[in-house]
Amino acid sequence: MIFATILPWILGALGVASILCVIRAVLGPTAPDRIVAIDTMTVIVVLILTLLGVYYRASIYLDIALIYAFLNFLGTVAIAKYLEGRGLET
Repeated sequence: MIFATILPWILGALGVASILCVIRAVLGPTAPDRIVAIDTMTVIVVLILTLLGVYYRASIYLDIALIYAFLNFLGTVAIAKYLEGRGLET
């Protein structure tokens, strides 16, 4: 299957992308830069979980990816509201 042969290359590219995101999260000059880098890392993790779910034909990976993406969205919204200066109550 072609997917099994290109999966290591895809995972390698995602590994390089996550390393670049870690560098941006550490060296980011502003807080929004760090938040975007961390958000991008979580998107990469969701993508890796989805790829593994397809490769192993196990739906548990997809369930975990969906929940992780939802929690990532809620966390990003909360941090964005905090950085904007508004509270979480509105």
